[in-house]
Amino acid sequence: MHFIKHLFLFTKNNFKQLQRKWLTLPLLLLFPVILITLIAVIAVSIVSPEDQKPIYVGLVDLDKSEETEMVLDMIDKSSQLGSYIQIKKVTKKQATEQIENQLSAYVTFPEGFTKSLYNGNQVSLHITGNPNRRTESYVVKELLDSIARHIRSSQANILTINYYAKQLTIDNEVRQDMLFNQFTNFLVYTVGKDKIIDEEKITNNATNSPIHYYGLAGWFTIITIWLLAFYSFFTKDEEYRIMDRMRLYGVTQIRQLLAKISSTCIVTCICAGITLFIFTNLMEITLFGEDYLRIAIIIILYNIAFLFGLAILETVISGQKVRLLAQSLYTFLSLVVSGAIIPTLYFPIYVQELLPYSFSFESFHWLQEVIINGRFYADYVPLTLLTAASALLLLGISMWRERVNT
Repeated sequence: MHFIKHLFLFTKNNFKQLQRKWLTLPLLLLFPVILITLIAVIAVSIVSPEDQKPIYVGLVDLDKSEETEMVLDMIDKSSQLGSYIQIKKVTKKQATEQIENQLSAYVTFPEGFTKSLYNGNQVSLHITGNPNRRTESYVVKELLDSIARHIRSSQANILTINYYAKQLTIDNEVRQDMLFNQFTNFLVYTVGKDKIIDEEKITNNATNSPIHYYGLAGWFTIITIWLLAFYSFFTKDEEYRIMDRMRLYGVTQIRQLLAKISSTCIVTCICAGITLFIFTNLMEITLFGEDYLRIAIIIILYNIAFLFGLAILETVISGQKVRLLAQSLYTFLSLVVSGAIIPTLYFPIYVQELLPYSFSFESFHWLQEVIINGRFYADYVPLTLLTAASALLLLGISMWRERVNT
């Protein structure tokens, strides 16, 4: 009962202190907003991706057979190549003229290609690249390897069928039709079984939607700075002089710390709610009532976990300047780990494997999922466990500190 009474007493005292300093409150609130907004605008202007131009590849058919015409038509109309590669059939003359300015490369089916294929001779495709687009040639090479894979797969089977068909009394035209059907079946099988070009998509909100990402990162950073600012604001230097006298009345340091955490969390959550409404309207992000509830839970858990970290540093470090420096470094480290400053996708793999153990990373990750990616759920379990672990750590260190002081 005395614990709750003291908690309310110190919390009320903190709000009175905030009320007395109301003239400096606007500066405390607006300075992080202005600073982070300028940084976010600079970051967005730097990382905004340019429009990607597709790779244009030409297909030249010198064989002019029915088989090669079918291969070119299927590749030309295939949707498996994606929007990044545009393939079109061209003549040899057109390919020669366009290789300098339009085409990145062109692939040539040589004369006698089908005849060599049916007779078991080695077949090859010729690729001519644009010397000014060396990087894009690797993509075209992958395309050529995929076509060659089909040729190797179908040629072995076609030769087997052709060999045994010659042993039978089958008309030559019928045998050619049989080989053509086998070629067609393998073409459909190969193109349908595997993608001509393997694509791997990794979602990177920093480049896919940089305005939304860095807007959210700026909002998250502002909240973190507010937490440090209000916590430092509620920390009075004279507390350490009268600490012994407070203990005579049964007031422990943990009660004052929890009151300070409660006051900071309440004020920051109110400011965060107001700025979130402004942020979503400026970015034209549509959120529903359940989304706001998810965001509120994430922010509250993050605020509490972050404030527990500040309280632990205050308990361990007694010097005011050293404590403030440690808390500032802790704030900066939390922002870096979260991905609000540098997207976590650019971190080394071994660092990314450790990030789920950070409360700031979990918080910012699920804020991205709900606000930017439009998720209809959020996993609160890891963040709750990390917050509970921070609370137990603070309680243990505080009890140890009380024993040492007494």
